[in-house]
Amino acid sequence: MTAALIDGKAHAAKLKARLIEETARLKAEHGLVPGLATVLVGNDPASEVYVRNKNKTAEALGFKSVHHHLAETASEAEVLDLVRALNADPSVHGILVQMPLPKQIREQAVLDVLDPAKDVDALTPTNAGLLLSGRAKLVSCTPAGMMILLKETIGAVAGLEALVIGRSLLFGKPAALLLQAANATVTMAHSKTRDLAEVCRRADILVAAIGKPEFVRGDWVKPGATVIDVGINRVPAAEGKTKLVGDVAFAEAVERAGHITPVPGGVGAMTIICLMRNTLIAAAALAGLAVPSV
Repeated sequence: MTAALIDGKAHAAKLKARLIEETARLKAEHGLVPGLATVLVGNDPASEVYVRNKNKTAEALGFKSVHHHLAETASEAEVLDLVRALNADPSVHGILVQMPLPKQIREQAVLDVLDPAKDVDALTPTNAGLLLSGRAKLVSCTPAGMMILLKETIGAVAGLEALVIGRSLLFGKPAALLLQAANATVTMAHSKTRDLAEVCRRADILVAAIGKPEFVRGDWVKPGATVIDVGINRVPAAEGKTKLVGDVAFAEAVERAGHITPVPGGVGAMTIICLMRNTLIAAAALAGLAVPSV
């Protein structure tokens, strides 16, 4: 058996096309242009790339895109004042403060100030609670992307056994809640899980999000299972170069799984476009319009 690859880039392109159509409709029918504001503090090269890509994607969709770049030495008070100003700006519907932040700025303090209605990363306590209660409009972007890939690849997940390895607030916990909401039987595994390999072998859907390169071995995968690899790890390659690998030993797992996401080009490709989806949903909700079905 050789697994079918789940092409995140292709699915992201389909969602992008739908968002372009819906953005044009909102502008034509209601004069509404979704607005995304990004905030970057400092000069972390990876963060600069991520934010630049987010701004470019927003502009390509027809959004208003605003970027604020603060110095590495910016104080927590400066960042909080900026977030409050963006909360009050009616032309801004989504606010993304790029993490990680410099050590003098508490991430939780920023999230506590951020308006949950504009929290397009869905990290505020309010949006986490709404997800837990099954009433969330804004859902953490990578887990949302995972669910889109599962729906379009294998259809309904109801009744399937799903295992999420990793319990982070950014991915593991919201991913488990979304799978539960879709009526999968969900197990969460972590560093204290006993006999993890055997737990993995029971999973119809195996989701790895632990940040350890190629940690999940091929013989841990149930034959025919769907493998969602959320890991992005840079490791040494030939001739002094580096390469990206996931948390799953891909070359081994591809011989046992039914479907599998590659790294790169899998679930990670959905993250930015799902951020844009959240921004469009937030714009409609803040304008008192029906939430678009995108």
